[in-house]
Formats: sequence, structure tokens, C-alpha cells
Amino acid sequence: MLKVARETGRVFQTGSQQRSDKRFRMACELVRNGRIGKVTKVEAHLPGAPKGGPFDPQPVPEGLDWQMWLGPAPEREYMPQRVHGTFRWFFDYSGGMITDWGAHHLDIAQWALGKDASGPVRIEARGDRPASDWTFRSYDVFPAFDITYTYPEGTTLLCTNKGENGVRFEGEGGKWIFVSRSKIEASDPALLSDPLPEGAVRLYASDSHEQDWLDCIRSRQRPICDVEIGHRSASVCHLGNIALRVNEGALEWDPKKEEFKNSKPANALRTRPMRGPWSLV
Repeated sequence: MLKVARETGRVFQTGSQQRSDKRFRMACELVRNGRIGKVTKVEAHLPGAPKGGPFDPQPVPEGLDWQMWLGPAPEREYMPQRVHGTFRWFFDYSGGMITDWGAHHLDIAQWALGKDASGPVRIEARGDRPASDWTFRSYDVFPAFDITYTYPEGTTLLCTNKGENGVRFEGEGGKWIFVSRSKIEASDPALLSDPLPEGAVRLYASDSHEQDWLDCIRSRQRPICDVEIGHRSASVCHLGNIALRVNEGALEWDPKKEEFKNSKPANALRTRPMRGPWSLV
């Protein structure tokens, strides 16, 4: 998608709408401008996923094209839990909360760290995965997890299902900034209230994700959450799930080549077979 968008000059807006929220932009600008000193650690706190199953297969409801709904995903028996909101608890279609809330909060973490066109170089993960009944009738994503990403400068990003939903940036001298969809707070209120100096780094400002996309269609500029940003934010989520699934310890990642340096099983999970007649040409 990135390649095609660049070749055709298409305007592509990824739906990471937190980038168009002034609280998240403020937090990232403060971090970028050294308000908490050198960033030592970022924490992305997500909800956990439920455990459930085994569920009983049922007849496909009238009006649902089950084969079309499955698309390129593997052939499975129909059960209500595989559609609507609960589809996200099956690896066939999703990656649990790591690719759900994680796509939002890890996106903000990378925005603040200036990693919109790059990524971590090391991933370590521990998680609690439900025992599989080998019939594909139970939720199989990780309900609990602790994933540590390390960036080239040594900064770490912890993605965890523990703690208050939001993103916390930790810096020098005990300074921190926490931001969520409902608030922004800091170890010292002055970290938020003191204005940034003239010449400070200013991030792309958008107060409406949809309007920004429409404006960019007219101007032909790249929007606040361009296709590469969306790709990198999604990738870091997938890297965490891959590390959990292979369970081989620390994985070394090359963000330029987009491949693992030390794990064939992990590299194999960068893609998956597609059920016909779907394909990528």
C-alpha cells in the first residue's frame, strides 16, 4: 500500500484519530522539545483481552455471506463469536488488544519518539495465552502481556495490559507526562503550563481527522497520519504479537529491511497464506 500510494501520489489517511486530538499532540510536542529531559521509558497501557470458549458452531444466519466475510482468512465453521466485535479475539482476523488499542497508543509513542518512518530494533515479550483446544473454537489471542521494545538510542517502550489506559512518558529527574483520551497530566503542572520557547519543534496540527484528509485531497499534501505512519504503527503491534507467539526470547529487528535478524520462525509470521481466490498480485 505504501509503494502504490507513493507511485500514484494518492492521499492516504490512516484512521489513527488520536493524532488529531490536541492532548496527544501537546504531549508529543512537549516530549520532542525535551520538557522531561531525555526520554528513558515510554509505557503504553492497554486493556486486556477476554478468555472464552470453546464455542459451539452454528448454522450460518440468513443474509450473511460467510465465505465473503472470511475472505482470505482460513476456512472455519461459523459461530457468532467470530463476527461483530468479538472477531478481534481470534488470530485469524486480528491480534487482540495489541492490534486494537495498541494501534492507537503505540502510534502516539512513536510520534513522540520521532519514529514515524522507522521502528524498534529489539523486542522482548511475555504473555498469558489461553490454552488452545485445537478446534479453533476458542479465543486465542493474548489476554495479558508485557512487551518491551528497544529503540536504537536505548529508549524502551513497554506495551502492557496493566495500569491506567493511556501513554506515559518518563524522563530525567523523575519527570513524567501522562496522556489519554480524557486527560493530560504531569509530575509537575508547570511542565504543561509553561509555554514552549520560540523556535520549538511543532508537530503537524489537526483538530479534525476527517477534515484533514479532505483538506489534503485538495492540497495533495500528506495528511497527519499518512500511509507510512499507519504502516509503522501497525507493524510495531504485529512485532509484539510475533514475539509473544514464537516465545524465543529477545528478537532483533531491522526496521529498514523489515526483517528479523535472529529468528526464522518470527520471519515466517510476517505474512500468512491467503485462502483462494484472494491474493495479492
